[in-house]
This record gives sequence, structure tokens and C-alpha cells, in this order.
Amino acid sequence: MKKIILLVFLALSYNGFAQILTPAPSPLSTVTQAVGLSNVNLEFSRPSLKGRKIFGTTLVPYGQVWRTGANKIPNIIISKDMLIEGKAINAGTYGLLTIPGLKTWTIIITKNANQWGSYDYKETEDLLRFTVPATLVKEKSEHFSMGFTDFTSTSAKVFITWENTQVKFKMSHDPHAEILKQIDEKTAGDNVDTDTYFTAAEYYADHGLDLNKALGWANKVVDKDKQYWTYNLRGKIAAKLGQCQLAKSDATLGLELAKKGNDPAYITKLNDIIKSCSK
Repeated sequence: MKKIILLVFLALSYNGFAQILTPAPSPLSTVTQAVGLSNVNLEFSRPSLKGRKIFGTTLVPYGQVWRTGANKIPNIIISKDMLIEGKAINAGTYGLLTIPGLKTWTIIITKNANQWGSYDYKETEDLLRFTVPATLVKEKSEHFSMGFTDFTSTSAKVFITWENTQVKFKMSHDPHAEILKQIDEKTAGDNVDTDTYFTAAEYYADHGLDLNKALGWANKVVDKDKQYWTYNLRGKIAAKLGQCQLAKSDATLGLELAKKGNDPAYITKLNDIIKSCSK
């Protein structure tokens, strides 16, 4: 009996030592970015140079599929259907691998997101494959890094940087159709709030859509909430329609309120409406 107890104790002790945690040499990182109305998450491990030369060596040879970082391959997680380098991709979780070259890299988006390294890579599991330029950067990056840059309201570029090399590829999500659908649905009810009318009117005005419909929504906003920003909304729509009497009246009323509120941005906007109708 004592022997059995001793063996159990030793086994438990061994398991306890086996579970000692230490910092990962290539720590996991997650970067999140809104692109249009989609959210994009990048999950990747971050190895370090540690004095080594990386690209074009036995560590990362040119012309061969690379795990792109360390450990598990990077994952791209997107919440809505969107485009990668102009190619359609559905919402979901995907893996990313690359084939580095001196002047260009091949980017591979694979359906198999759970690969540890590139050992089990199968080209038949590719979802997208495209080539992007590789650029040399002056400042050496000690740590492998991925992130987002070159933003617009509907797009961003994913960058991959390590050592003196950087590549980028574009992700985009055009929410126009989705926004129009939301506007139709949310302005159709009986109890629509002023924020909904405001957003709908502003979107139509900014995108050159039905300005008469936008003015109708703006009228509802101003009827319920007379602020310098609501006068600015209706004023700019009226000016675009050539209804300058209404535009100048709203801009003048709004300008007085904006000055009291000490809001230089709206003072400029309201003065611009007056100028546009004075030509």
C-alpha cells in the first residue's frame, strides 16, 4: 500500500513540474481593425531576429511556402463578406501563409486555419493566392509584425514586416448596399427618432442620392431639434437643391448658435453654406 501511495505521489509531482509555465519565445499577438462595417482580427506569433539573417537563408528560403512568423500560422478572422486584393471572401476564419521572394511575395489565404507551421500545407486548400511587391525598409524590425495601415472609411492594408522587408495587401468592405437597406428599414416605422433621420439625411446628401428625400428627413430633424448642427444639415441639403432662401436662413440661425457654442468647425461649415448661396 505504501508503495502505491509513493508511486502516485511521484506521478503527481512529475506532472506538476511538467506544467511549469515560461514566457513564449515567440509570443502570440492579436490586432483588430474595423474595415467598412466589418471587423478584421489578425492572430499571429512574433519571433525575433536575435542577430540572425532571415530572408533568403535556410531559415526562410526564397521560393518556398513559409508559415509566416512562428508556431501556428497566422489567422485572419473577418466578420462580414469582403474583398482581399479585389477578390471576394466570405466571413470566417482563414489561415495565412506566404512564399517570400527578393522582389515579390506570394500571399496564400488557406481554408485550413489550424496548421502548426507549413508542414501539412496543401495547395488544394488554397482559397486565394496573389502576388504583392516586397519593399526594403531602412529601419530594421527586430520582431515579426503584422498590422493595418493606409486606411480609408472602407479599406485598409494589412502589412507584414520583419528584418528589412515589408509587404502589404488590401482588404476592403463596401457597406453602401447594407447602409441603404438599413435606412429603408429604420425610416419606415412610425416612431423614428431624430438620430435616425439625421444619419439617413446626411448619408443621402454626402453620397449624392435623392436630395428631396434627404430634405424631407432633415425637415423632421429640425422640427424636433433646433441646433446648429441640425440647421447645418438642412442648410447644406437645401443649398445643393438650389433652395438658397432656406439654406441661408438655416445657416444664419445655425451660425448664431455655433458662435455661442464656440464651435469653430461648424462656424466654418455654416459660413460655407452662406457663401455657396451668395455666388
